Amino acid sequence: MRYDNRHTIPRYMLVIIVMTCFGALIVGKATLAMFTKRDYYETVRSRMATQQRTVRAVRGNIYSADGQLLVGSMSVYTLRMDFVVKDPNNPKAEAEAQQARDDSLQAHIDDLCSGLARLFPTHNAAEYKRLILDGQRRKRRNLLIARNATYIKYREAQKLPFFNLGRTRSGFYAEEIQQRQKPYGGMATRTLGSLMTTSDSAMNGLELAYDSILRGQNGLRHREKVLTDWVDHTDLDPVEGLDLISTIDVGMQDAAERILRRKLEEINAEVGVVLLMETHTGDVKAIVNLTRVAPGQYAEVKNHALTDLWEPGSTFKTASIMVALEDGMVTRSDSVYVGNGVYMMHGRPMKDHNWRSGGYGRAISVDECLMFSSNIGVSRIIDEHYHDHPERYVDGLYREGVGVPVDLPFPGVGRPYVRRPRKDGSNWSRTALPWMSIGYETQIPPIYTCIFYNAIANGGRMVQPRFVKEIRKDGTVLKTFPVVTVKERICSPHTLTDIRQILERVVNDPTGLGRKAGSRYFKVCGKTGTAQVADEHGSYHGSPARYMVSFAGFYPAEAPRYTCVVCIKKSGLPASGGGQAGPVFAELAHYVMAKGIYRPMSAAADPADSTAIHTRPEAAVPADTTAGLVPDTRGLTARDATRTLETLGMKVRISGHGHVAAQSVAPGTMPKPDQSITLTLK
Repeated sequence: MRYDNRHTIPRYMLVIIVMTCFGALIVGKATLAMFTKRDYYETVRSRMATQQRTVRAVRGNIYSADGQLLVGSMSVYTLRMDFVVKDPNNPKAEAEAQQARDDSLQAHIDDLCSGLARLFPTHNAAEYKRLILDGQRRKRRNLLIARNATYIKYREAQKLPFFNLGRTRSGFYAEEIQQRQKPYGGMATRTLGSLMTTSDSAMNGLELAYDSILRGQNGLRHREKVLTDWVDHTDLDPVEGLDLISTIDVGMQDAAERILRRKLEEINAEVGVVLLMETHTGDVKAIVNLTRVAPGQYAEVKNHALTDLWEPGSTFKTASIMVALEDGMVTRSDSVYVGNGVYMMHGRPMKDHNWRSGGYGRAISVDECLMFSSNIGVSRIIDEHYHDHPERYVDGLYREGVGVPVDLPFPGVGRPYVRRPRKDGSNWSRTALPWMSIGYETQIPPIYTCIFYNAIANGGRMVQPRFVKEIRKDGTVLKTFPVVTVKERICSPHTLTDIRQILERVVNDPTGLGRKAGSRYFKVCGKTGTAQVADEHGSYHGSPARYMVSFAGFYPAEAPRYTCVVCIKKSGLPASGGGQAGPVFAELAHYVMAKGIYRPMSAAADPADSTAIHTRPEAAVPADTTAGLVPDTRGLTARDATRTLETLGMKVRISGHGHVAAQSVAPGTMPKPDQSITLTLK
């Protein structure tokens, strides 16, 4: 049969013509909407879509070196009700929806208010009912129901009668707010830092020093109305901040704070500082800054250890004797006459601590100058050998690293002030050198005293203090901060050996003033310090006089592992570095050397802190959590697992990197108050 195309071709042509006309119609309509009705549709769009809103990124956490959460972000929620239905394009539908919402509320209000009273007992059911009915009568748009609700309670509120109808039909909604929480209360708070209460701006400490790392990147979101519902659209996803692994050890920090606080209360001191540093790495394991805020009450209000410029007093004598030994001006077998405890130094009396009882009445050795902390002995040695060339003595101090600034990550850190004599002598007096040699006329933050003594303990190698070891994301290490060497050698090996042996005698010799800082279980090296300090008006003649008592040292003497400095500022006598700061040093040293049996680490948590770090809506909540049981966290990231477990009030320790592979408490069990759980990451 022959194919006849006389009828087929016209049909194809007709289809093509129809489709062409239809396409032209579409293009025409689009062009009309684009150019002639653009303003109308822009108006409709602006009415249907809200402006973009910033979505706060979750701020990174700060952990201790032993895996404890020191600072974390917690999502809390402000719960509100909107009693007004708006639909400007359809007034009739708006009225019907409004009536339906009001009727539904009336039908469920008793059950709703009973549930609210159970979840948020700040009001009883009757009070909630009066509050809600008043909001309905006045057509409130944002009636406050509850503040600072946890995620768990927010989810429970969503299940209440009426609220379970969703935002469109009930008007119930929540505003998420990120709060910064510290499970251990005020522990090391000036070093960890804090945020402003009215914003997320960092104020101080590690929070400020590493703000760009912790902060993350905020996202953007807007809302649009689709049919009868409002829909959230994410324009830019937020990027969570990274986590910091600090060098702080929770157990050591807790012990240092309690020991120092007890001593400050005992002697009614004004300020107390403790610095504990790991010798080889420079890791700051504990840093305490307590200030008296009321009689018998102390709190961290300033980071004295890093910012305050204090005259170091007698702990500085070690540096002076080291200069003289290194320069060959004296040997340990030399001696100096100190007489009855008072010596006229260029017309000004230099006094030893025992001058009222007649002094030592004899010549004392170089060792004894430090063992007895003799002002006369040290100042005579330095003045007699450097008086004509004081710049050589100051050069020796800088050679040892005293007065050399180091790079610390905190804003506002004090820089040591060790004065150099000008060539014309305009800034130098005849008495400047002898008083400088015993720790006056020089200002050094306590951290620098710790750095210097740590260098002596570390075989002469001066390292920079380290406060942060790693930056992590979900348990994965992104960056490691190495140990930084400031000076490879502060003096010759021979001088270092001499100084360490002298410092050992200060503590372990029966006549040394540092006896109360020692231990019968291991040997300690160190030096006492007692200095009169100026009052708030810069005067040394106020009554009662103000003193800085201190002790700086390291242990064990044979193979040092830790360096510690204790400084206490107090008014009136008695004032003794060996007798008041020394016992604090000794008690902390015993804890550190027997760490783990002194006090359970979980007991360091702040008992007044009723908040916990809760899981965000974006993270999956294991089913057992909502039932109050320990969940199975295997496979979760460290961040999500921590938040989930701390919702139950558990104290989380982390070991390893990656995702949770095992947990020390079995899933499905009932957690105990403040129970610790260890998560093993792989």
